[in-house]
Amino acid sequence: MKINILFVLSLLVIASCNKVPPANQINYKEQHRPQFHFSPEKGWMNDPNGLVYFKNTYHLFYQYFPDSTVWGPMHWGHAVSKDLVHWKHLPIALYPDSLGYIFSGSVVADKNNASGFQNGNDGPLVAIFTYHDMKKEKVGRIDRESQAIAYSNDEGNSWTKYTGNPVIKNKGDQDFRDPKVFWHEASSRWIMPLAVHDHLEIYSSPNLISWVKESEFGSADGAHGGAWECPDLFPLKTNEGIEKWVLIQNIDRGSISGGSGTQYFVGDFNGKTFVNENSPKTILWIDYGADNYAGVTWFGIPDSRRIFIGWMSNWDDYATRVPTKNWRSAMTIPRELGLIKTDEGLRITQRPIKELAQLWEKKIDISAQAFKDSLVIPNQSIQKEIELQFDLSQSTASTFGVIIGNKIKEKVIIGYDKAKHEVFIDRTKSGKIDFSKKFARKHTAPYRAANLLKLHLFIDAASVELFVDEGQIVMTEIFFPNEDFSNLTLFSSGGSSSLLKGELYELKSIWAMQNQGTN
Repeated sequence: MKINILFVLSLLVIASCNKVPPANQINYKEQHRPQFHFSPEKGWMNDPNGLVYFKNTYHLFYQYFPDSTVWGPMHWGHAVSKDLVHWKHLPIALYPDSLGYIFSGSVVADKNNASGFQNGNDGPLVAIFTYHDMKKEKVGRIDRESQAIAYSNDEGNSWTKYTGNPVIKNKGDQDFRDPKVFWHEASSRWIMPLAVHDHLEIYSSPNLISWVKESEFGSADGAHGGAWECPDLFPLKTNEGIEKWVLIQNIDRGSISGGSGTQYFVGDFNGKTFVNENSPKTILWIDYGADNYAGVTWFGIPDSRRIFIGWMSNWDDYATRVPTKNWRSAMTIPRELGLIKTDEGLRITQRPIKELAQLWEKKIDISAQAFKDSLVIPNQSIQKEIELQFDLSQSTASTFGVIIGNKIKEKVIIGYDKAKHEVFIDRTKSGKIDFSKKFARKHTAPYRAANLLKLHLFIDAASVELFVDEGQIVMTEIFFPNEDFSNLTLFSSGGSSSLLKGELYELKSIWAMQNQGTN
């Protein structure tokens, strides 16, 4: 996350008019509130932080300001889950202090007590995060960020900051942040990818306290429309069983759909250096929509699944201005990452986690048929999951797809353009759009479909996530209709479309207890 002092001052002015309600007034049925995506009880949220699986529990920490619905002094919020679907809110984990705000970072399970912080039968959880010193920023110093640690011996319920912080001091670098630490078995060391303005730096440590810089990567690779942020480096096996290393690298502006976004690289890592196997000019995007940023993966999931989650907003364009009342922002659904071989090279795939199936409530089968113009799909739920398969060899339509809308003619259009070979989401008529000149746009993703095209959508009160052909292309977009989108229509323009199969699941809310609240 990148902030400058003028922007901070403007946010503080806005914050005075955006106070949040007390806890007993929180209502998970308020307008635009997601029903199966994680959102904070109240206040401001951005980057997911400290994702760790420990003792059969998934921990989600996140950038949090509890006192307003706009960005402010950063804390680490905290929630836990047994299934990555239903979440329990816990007290704030880390508060800002005299060394600065608590910016993004990671948490690891130090099972062998390399840090020496253990007090009990189990190795501690260790949080590694960035301090952001606002006093230095106010006087124009760029060395305002440093890396620090904290530890917990009670499964993350309470945290003690290390008395020797910071563990990595800033020697004059701007945008020096977001450590994403992991254990590298081959070198028997902890590895820290760290974003430093326009490149990545890699550090190593035997104990999570003493760090040595090993290498740099990326000053001439990938996209550089803004500052690099929130990296993540991990191994991933291809569909042929070959292990490669993937570097996720978020960028705060200049993404494929405008504003903030997430690029990635595929290559090799030897414990010291990462080598990109593609041309430096090759740019690969995790998501072609406008609203998936700062995403990283969980540490310590035992079954080798690599699970990713992102912040569902756009930092550079409108995150602080979206029209929600008592809270701002939600996370994407968790996604399982894969790596497949394509004609262009190795590429990431994303699939919704299998645990989401427990939210299925009512199933509606859509019969195989050819249709022109429109096909209305009756359903009762605002939140739903839809899987559609189209036979392009039997379709004459130029464009086809899905329209979600309401009775006052607001809508979001999701579809495929055969002539342009692209997937798109159009939210230009989605309802509330005047909070940003950059919001009401149609975003596209280049994709040359085969004869069989699969569209898999997750639709919530204020978002849609589209997975194309088992997650080869993914698009995430938020929206804010004046009246909930309860209508669902398939459309076919310029000819007929051949639907081979369709399934719709109405989805239950994950906030059953919270929904008992009142306004």
